[in-house]
Amino acid sequence: MTDTPSFIVFPAIDLKGGQVVRLAEGDMDRATVYGDDPAAQAMLFAQAGSGFLHVVDLDGAFAGRAVNEAAVESIVSAFPGHVQLGGGIREPEAVKRWIDLGVSRVVIGTAALKNPQFVRDMAAEYPGGIVVAVDARDGFVATEGWAEKSDMPVVDLARRFEDAGVASLLFTDVGRDGLLKGCNVEATVDLARATDIPVIASGGVAGIADIRLLSLHAQEGVEGVITGRALYDGRLDLATAIAVARAA
Repeated sequence: MTDTPSFIVFPAIDLKGGQVVRLAEGDMDRATVYGDDPAAQAMLFAQAGSGFLHVVDLDGAFAGRAVNEAAVESIVSAFPGHVQLGGGIREPEAVKRWIDLGVSRVVIGTAALKNPQFVRDMAAEYPGGIVVAVDARDGFVATEGWAEKSDMPVVDLARRFEDAGVASLLFTDVGRDGLLKGCNVEATVDLARATDIPVIASGGVAGIADIRLLSLHAQEGVEGVITGRALYDGRLDLATAIAVARAA
């Protein structure tokens, strides 16, 4: 991604059944619906000044394949900035399809644990286009749409890809996601310090204080933060968050 600021705020659009939702702790049965027009939501974020967007096909994360294709395509067509997409992307054909469609970066989660060579191959084929999701539950990697917890520590998974050429690590504290408890800044910074790969924070952002605190660690490898529920609930103003990020 060109013209990238030192710290990025990624507003999130999570898709379930074609609708914009937010989950609590990654639980599909605890979804709050915020809209039925994902493209319109993407445009609202763009109007607030965002040049970056994080999109997740939640149904795809559980199915292991794209489910909300039409919604994702509408977002990519409508949003003038960079779209980062995750959820069920586990085959080379899926990566190629989304990159060709205009997605800037593809997020690989479950496959990163179960098929690390897949990540290496994709990172080599699409330089700067692959992000590895390091989803943590109690310090261990969660997989299959966060439904399962592995026996691999998050730092071990991150270090596995240090020489692979991946663009970033997306670190999510599953136990905080969608709960507005505040981002796990300490764990995020620790991971950034433990690896040479930039880290994006996710999970639990409650307000501008989280953005400000995380942005202070930009020089230590914290590349940005993903925020969802705080934006939708009005606890965080996106334009203000972007201004804080730029000041970093």
